[in-house]
Amino acid sequence: MTRLIDVAPQLAQQAIELPSWAFGNSGTRFKVFGSPGTARDPFEKIADAAQVHRYTGLAPSVALHIPWDRVESFDALRKHAEDLGVQLGTINSNTFQDDDYKLGALTHTDAAIRRKAIDHHLECIDVMDETGSRDLKIWLAEGTNYPGQGDLRGRQDRLAESLATIYQRIGENQRLVLEYKFFEPAFYHTDVPDWGTSYAQVSALGERAVVCLDTGHHAPGTNIEFIVMQLLRLGKLGSFDFNSRFYADDDLIVGAADPFQLFRIIFEVVRGGGYANPDVAFMLDQCHNIEQKIPGQMRSVLNVQEMTARALLVDTEALKVAQEAGDVLGANAIFMDAFYTDVRPGLAAWREERGLPADPMKAYAASGYQQQIETDRVGGSQASWGA
Repeated sequence: MTRLIDVAPQLAQQAIELPSWAFGNSGTRFKVFGSPGTARDPFEKIADAAQVHRYTGLAPSVALHIPWDRVESFDALRKHAEDLGVQLGTINSNTFQDDDYKLGALTHTDAAIRRKAIDHHLECIDVMDETGSRDLKIWLAEGTNYPGQGDLRGRQDRLAESLATIYQRIGENQRLVLEYKFFEPAFYHTDVPDWGTSYAQVSALGERAVVCLDTGHHAPGTNIEFIVMQLLRLGKLGSFDFNSRFYADDDLIVGAADPFQLFRIIFEVVRGGGYANPDVAFMLDQCHNIEQKIPGQMRSVLNVQEMTARALLVDTEALKVAQEAGDVLGANAIFMDAFYTDVRPGLAAWREERGLPADPMKAYAASGYQQQIETDRVGGSQASWGA
């Protein structure tokens, strides 16, 4: 029987990147909701993200979104982050807000618009050079709403050509990470709808191009852990965007809808050698519309930690014996025993041993930081639809 103390060294290696946009105002298609104390600029977003790491020890880096997080000096932003005990991480591009991109960006029939979108990504790589970031993450809101609206094959060809141009600019220690999403805002077809399309595109580019798996970007009922296994098996799983959803891309706190799914996913990450592997980045991608933002991010990283602890407790030797013996119920029981193990008391004690609060959520609430930023800050910048 594996105990929590036995997997503590592995737990200590966990790192989960936070998205800067989680700390700004955001909302649904119907309204952007403001909340007291919301970060007004990238420097305040970094400061809030640093609070998550301070109380959990799990979030040492922060991803940026361009142009939302554009600043006069990225060197100053990097130093600001380092002073607060965190680093700048993935750079995310944005080709879904300009009017020019209504019918496509990297896939557009107009070469001038494609060039504009490509140049934006080259600007993102310039930012990476300044911040020391490794990954350029690309999510494309491109596709069509009606049959016959666009040439499906032609769009794939143009996408491949555009990505190749961007990839040529990627440095030796940098990566291009292509995210997929099966629908929205295009509803008839999306240009990168699934892991297979993303895999096909990045495989054509080279070794430094990989796939990002967003856990909310799948149809209900999709076996996400199978996709995780396959991408790890193929050596092309570059990163995760962890969130949760009940119907589609709801961007809720990780594990909110289906904690067991999160457990199954992380088990396959561990099984496939993706855990504590620098080539497989863990990141959150969610916005907090009705809950407080810093506690929302804290709850998410703690949920990931809890399910990671449970996944590490699976008795893999006994599981293999049961699997090879065809012991269906025995194998399932071994798997479920780990999932049902309450690791929370053990994690609380382990945190205290490492100089962290046993209950990070309670410690943050008592710190006064939330009250202070609500007093000091007026207004805020939108996380996703602001300039």
